[in-house]
Amino acid sequence: MVVSALRTPDEGRSTELLPSPVSFENFVGVFAGNNNFMVSLGNSLIVSSVTTLLTLLFGIIAAYALARLRFRFKGIILAIIIATSMFPGITLIIPLLKMFTGTYEWFPVNWMNTYQALVLPSLSFAMPLCVWNLTAFFRQLPVELEQAAMVDGCTPGQAFRKVILPLAAPGVFTTAIITFIAVWNEFIIALTFGRDQDMQTATVSISKFTGQYGYDTPYGTIMAAGVVVTVPLLIAVLIFQRRIVAGLTAGGVK
Repeated sequence: MVVSALRTPDEGRSTELLPSPVSFENFVGVFAGNNNFMVSLGNSLIVSSVTTLLTLLFGIIAAYALARLRFRFKGIILAIIIATSMFPGITLIIPLLKMFTGTYEWFPVNWMNTYQALVLPSLSFAMPLCVWNLTAFFRQLPVELEQAAMVDGCTPGQAFRKVILPLAAPGVFTTAIITFIAVWNEFIIALTFGRDQDMQTATVSISKFTGQYGYDTPYGTIMAAGVVVTVPLLIAVLIFQRRIVAGLTAGGVK
């Protein structure tokens, strides 16, 4: 992808191992006015960040309750939560489309081309993963830590906020990274509910790149856009890989 991005625009289908000469014209083309790519990057950043924050806010509360509270059918509830993530996203597009266009009488609101129409469906897919991962993480933290904090004068809420939550940081961070990347790469929801050019995310914008004549495929520009979208995520994962690995392996050994 990087090699193809560094070729000249007329060598987009070249099979040479290295670009010769090295050119940055494709990167210039990515941010050309017709592509509106900077706006699309901003939309992706907003949708991914808001979805990740909401997922963590509700997911942490739900996971902690499932890990610490004792009640009947808790195992069934966890199974239902993880089962909801098994439905293919495409199966929900039609009912969501009818709802967001105000077709249903009980939801007479048009949410097409709005951020909430992009965030809420993504939230429904990210939440099960968050709850499942963090429930396992909270379970492996000794309950005696909270009890000791409450002996020292903390309320249950303060014990959770000041003791448990900092210790759960690796799991929370791992969940945040996975959720952010999943939403950043999401395509079908963004394509369906963000039709206006000003509401398109980066993945949708790349799929609509056109060449010089409007019908040819600009391979070099698409590859350059892929580099712009992918490399920052790779750098973030490399920087925080220790926390990610710690979060993924937490609870695996008793």
